[in-house]
Amino acid sequence: MVDLATLVSPDAALRRLWTGGEWCEGPVWVAGEAALLWSDIPNDRVLRWSERDGASVFLQPAGFQNGHTLDLDGSVLACSHGDRRIERLHLDGRREPLVDRYRGMRLNSPNDIVVKRDGTIWFTDPPYGILSDREGHTAESEIGACMVFRFDPRSGELDAVTDAMVHPNGLAFSLDESILYVSDTEGWGNPGGPHHIRAFDVIDGRRLGPPRLYYDVPAGVPDGFRLDEHGNVFTSTLEGIHVVAPDGTLIGRIPVPERTSNCVFGGPGGRTLFITAGASLYAIETLVRGAVPGPGGHR
Repeated sequence: MVDLATLVSPDAALRRLWTGGEWCEGPVWVAGEAALLWSDIPNDRVLRWSERDGASVFLQPAGFQNGHTLDLDGSVLACSHGDRRIERLHLDGRREPLVDRYRGMRLNSPNDIVVKRDGTIWFTDPPYGILSDREGHTAESEIGACMVFRFDPRSGELDAVTDAMVHPNGLAFSLDESILYVSDTEGWGNPGGPHHIRAFDVIDGRRLGPPRLYYDVPAGVPDGFRLDEHGNVFTSTLEGIHVVAPDGTLIGRIPVPERTSNCVFGGPGGRTLFITAGASLYAIETLVRGAVPGPGGHR
């Protein structure tokens, strides 16, 4: 059994880099800028932090963006609650739409996103951006379901790969991309609802097998998560970050004083874990690097 001390030094200090948001989410490390971008969804803005410049507003309004990741070319992809679409976020602030409809129906509110090494874009589509005007715009679901999608930007083809979750949220591939992990967070407003991460076998690189339970979070819900270079999952929970082995065994906890929403590895060498939590952005140094399954993969 791996000990947490081999992944995060017991002497590592959690630093609060910034505070002043309402609900921070969707962190992505942009190596070419040596900077982190993240969302403050209810305030409809994307913020930027770097060691050199500190924190600043990068974009506002921002279409109530939530999750971000990097495309194969290193550009930033974003989930827009407000415009109910996947878009490319250029570093000059331009927002380029990529996909917003499934079989002619508008998406609900794309939440989190990952790029597979074949260039396809996989994302979750729960209802959070259409339930109220706090994180988007109140509307009825046109699709009538909450699904995980696979988008091929070369062909423009958008496929629903599973509807087995109540409110699919965070997602990430295993190191060899043979497994897709997806969290179900309907438990946010329903104590009896799902608060777990499920694992799906990836079939032929484009379909998913039946879901199985990977990890059940005992406190809160597993919103967003990332993998380290050994395949361990670092997931958000009510009490901080839980570190979970590939077999679903809890390795240990990284306490955070606010309810966490997401995390991402970045910084020099990819060994800094940036954590979005409540009103704030935190960071802690680790002894491992973040996973990069393929060129430009989920970071």
